[in-house]
Amino acid sequence: NCSGRWRPTRAAPAGMEVCDMAKRILVAVIFTPALLAVMLVPPPLAWTAVVCFIAAMACFELLRATGEGRVSLPMRIAAMASAALLPLGSWAGLGTAYVNLCAFVVTAVCFWCAIRAYDGHSAPVGFQQVLVCLFGGVIIPLALAALVELRCLEYGKYLVLLAVLLTFVTDAGAYFAGVFLGRHRGVTQVSPNKSVEGYIGGFVSGVAFALLYGLVAGEIARVPVDLLSLALCGLFGALATEVGDLAFSFVKRQYGVKDFGHLLPGHGGMLDRFDSMLFCGPVVLFIVQCLPVFEVMG
Repeated sequence: NCSGRWRPTRAAPAGMEVCDMAKRILVAVIFTPALLAVMLVPPPLAWTAVVCFIAAMACFELLRATGEGRVSLPMRIAAMASAALLPLGSWAGLGTAYVNLCAFVVTAVCFWCAIRAYDGHSAPVGFQQVLVCLFGGVIIPLALAALVELRCLEYGKYLVLLAVLLTFVTDAGAYFAGVFLGRHRGVTQVSPNKSVEGYIGGFVSGVAFALLYGLVAGEIARVPVDLLSLALCGLFGALATEVGDLAFSFVKRQYGVKDFGHLLPGHGGMLDRFDSMLFCGPVVLFIVQCLPVFEVMG
């Protein structure tokens, strides 16, 4: 049963694992091509709108999972509005002043609600709930905004595709390596079912994919590629993907939930599917800005 609180008291039956794998594959087959199609459509505004939706949903799922019923409606609205608007600001090039404004509005609304609650007008709101709203309304969308910035760069459709597919391939490589080859489990109690073989499979899949993808994309775009930059994207992008997955597994374990949502059967919610991208996107953006993958043609 995937609803309610997560109680990891016994391993799932083998048939359930196969069913879960089938759901993951089916949703990926349907969802991934649709996502990629929007990502590649010019201009980048369509992709920006998708990222805004993902950020707002991720914020909503985080607040629902961690708010413990003490995140009031105005706090939710402010956080989700900020989450939806911040990636749009990256597309429009509005800069840090826009980010500061969104962060200030979320902070002001949350503290005002906390102060009113402290005065006894509603259920108590703690500093923890304020910080969760800031994380969901500011940090999550800023991390996802890296995908918008990648799309807006020269050869952006290839770069954003690299970052997004890198997380999928790393996650898939780790998942299947863990299922079929995993022997040494319990590396961390945050995610005890993950194995050393799964982590290695994720790293190998990420680096191999980045190199192969870059070579193919370079041929399609008819421009030279930098193999060092691709290897770094694969290595550190895979590392960021693994860290992101563990980070939100930690959050789920702390609050006793199995999935943040149920929007994507077999994958959970938006935050379950894009948690790794919150870490991988900014890493890939930093690498390609310091060491471009494609030679910019004059």
